[in-house]
Amino acid sequence: MTDQGAEGPQHPQPAADPWKSFGSVMAATLILEAIVVLLALPVVGAVGGGLTPLSLGYLIGLAVLLILLAGLQRKPWAIWVNLAVQVVPLAGFALYPGVGFIGVLFTALWALIAYFRAEVRRRQQDGPATRRPG
Repeated sequence: MTDQGAEGPQHPQPAADPWKSFGSVMAATLILEAIVVLLALPVVGAVGGGLTPLSLGYLIGLAVLLILLAGLQRKPWAIWVNLAVQVVPLAGFALYPGVGFIGVLFTALWALIAYFRAEVRRRQQDGPATRRPG
C-alpha cells in the first residue's frame, strides 16, 4: 500500500515554460514605450519648439504603431521587429533630443530582452546537466 496522503497521488509538476509569458513581457514593454512616447507630447509642446503637425503626427503615429505591435508578440519574429522599430524613436533626435533619448533607452531595453531570450534558449539547449549552480 502506498502513502498518497490526503491530497491523492502526487504528480510531478511539469517544467515551467518560459516562453508562455515572454510574449506578455514584450507586449507590456511596448505598451510602456507607447505611454512614454505619449508623455513626450507636452514636453515637445512646451520645450521643444511647440507641437507642429509633423511632430504631433510623428509622436502619435509612433505610439499607435507600438500599441499595434503589442498584439503581435506571440509571433516568433516579433522581437526582431521590436528591435527594428527602435530606429523610429531614435530618429526622434531630429524632432527633439528628449525623444531621441527615449529611443536610446528603449533600444537598450530591447537589446537586453533579446539577450535574455538568447540566454534562455541557450540554457534550454544545454539541458540541466551542464547548468552551473547559483
